[in-house]
Amino acid sequence: MKKSGFVDEVCVTIASGRGGDGCVHFYRGKFEPRGGPDGGDGGRGGNVIFIADRNRNTLLEFARRRHIEAEAGRPGEVRSRHGAAGRDIEVRVPVGTVFYESPDTEADTPVADLRRDGDRFHAARGGRGGWGNPHFATSTRQAPDFAKPGLAGETRTLELRLKLLADVGLLGLPNAGKSTLLGRISAAKPAVANYPFTTLVPALGVVEVDERRFIVADLPGLIAGASEGVGLGDRFLRHVERTRVLLHLLDVGGAWLEDRDPFDDYRTLRNELGLFDPELLGRSEVVVLNKVDLVSDRQRLAALRERFEAEGCRVFAISGATGEGVDALMQETLRTIDAAAEIDTAKQDEASA
Repeated sequence: MKKSGFVDEVCVTIASGRGGDGCVHFYRGKFEPRGGPDGGDGGRGGNVIFIADRNRNTLLEFARRRHIEAEAGRPGEVRSRHGAAGRDIEVRVPVGTVFYESPDTEADTPVADLRRDGDRFHAARGGRGGWGNPHFATSTRQAPDFAKPGLAGETRTLELRLKLLADVGLLGLPNAGKSTLLGRISAAKPAVANYPFTTLVPALGVVEVDERRFIVADLPGLIAGASEGVGLGDRFLRHVERTRVLLHLLDVGGAWLEDRDPFDDYRTLRNELGLFDPELLGRSEVVVLNKVDLVSDRQRLAALRERFEAEGCRVFAISGATGEGVDALMQETLRTIDAAAEIDTAKQDEASA
């Protein structure tokens, strides 16, 4: 079996560079056989800096690169020349990477959260360079024969967790048709097959509507108990936390063929979201009745829509396979994204007031 290149959780050990030692030296010239101290200071050690990069979407690199170490500072030199500073090491990670101390000694609280492209996290600062012997000269000690060593850098172990940033999250039970829909509305090529859990890792697609673009994440299928780790478990649920709009994809064709109520499927999705994080229940959402091409009784479909609308849900009937209703759904999705963005802006304005 081919292994996926998507990794969303990994531990790494990082170490900043040690500072260079100070130099012990005395100036000797043709007419100054016993000149004063002129040892230079050591250079500082290099820092370890993480930078969010929108062109990356996995932590796979760190599954193979478990130790990251910056360059040490150079020692001081004669004639008061300072040693060169160690080069910083800049490590690029996907936007949405969250950093935790590992092991976390107190609570599951992040030490950094890189949410925007270009955000930086100085994870380990280099050690300070040692002083050369001129720093220790006094009126009574004019020839100090010692210098200060450079300070050690920082070493720490961090756990990196990726929370994908997407405008829209596709949610659904296994075989709801999420991958088929994502493949129709974007250039993404997720796995599609007639068995559960064909989507084992989140997949991203860029959708264009009216010269606008937004990102859709196809998230692995939910089942009852996912918030407690059943099935694919809660590892995928954290990717929902940063989606602005949720599309609940319900397989009406398959559900009725199996004598299952799609409304119960919707309740299952909502229940697992609430158990994982009650705040998710307040996200903007659209109910999508998928696989209508398999439904011969359109009156039954209309009755189902009325049940959802009576609960205050916005409902769209589509077929990801044939494209029926998909354009109208994407138009509504774009309007919902804009409305959710206005709400978020208003909340931020209130918080800063």
